[in-house]
Amino acid sequence: MSHTDPSPRPVLDVWCELQCPDCRTALGDLRALRERFQDALDIRLRHFPLERHRHAHAAAQAAEEAIAQGRGWPYVEAVLERTEELGTRGEPLLVEVARELGLDAEEMDTALVDGRHILIVDADQAEGKAIGVTGTPTYVIGGERLDGGKSQEGLRERIEEIAARLVAERP
Repeated sequence: MSHTDPSPRPVLDVWCELQCPDCRTALGDLRALRERFQDALDIRLRHFPLERHRHAHAAAQAAEEAIAQGRGWPYVEAVLERTEELGTRGEPLLVEVARELGLDAEEMDTALVDGRHILIVDADQAEGKAIGVTGTPTYVIGGERLDGGKSQEGLRERIEEIAARLVAERP
């Protein structure tokens, strides 16, 4: 008898970049999806830092450290609310947000210095490129890729439609 979940929750992968204004725009949609589906849908943050945003890679690592400290989504949302400031201030802002949220800011700082989360970020980026992600936010659910970088019009409705179907199909 295996102990694995016989029917894993449907997964919504959100390819995101924390210095990206379009990802900040998508925050409301993400909040709504999390509220509507609660634990029925596994919403996973996937990293796709873009070259042109020089603090995006550090921000992705910081998000991983926040996940390790148990506050992934609150941290991601707090950093996204301040994308412009991240652009000008970089890593000091990442540490400051950690402190504001009651995370271990020293550990956050150390994680950015020692690069412990670089492999996760780079693996996400490589996987994103392999499946055709070119910009952020991009959503992947039920084998369908939805690109929010061009327009987010109608995307949430489409994601909700697919998620509701997948949730309903679970035995």
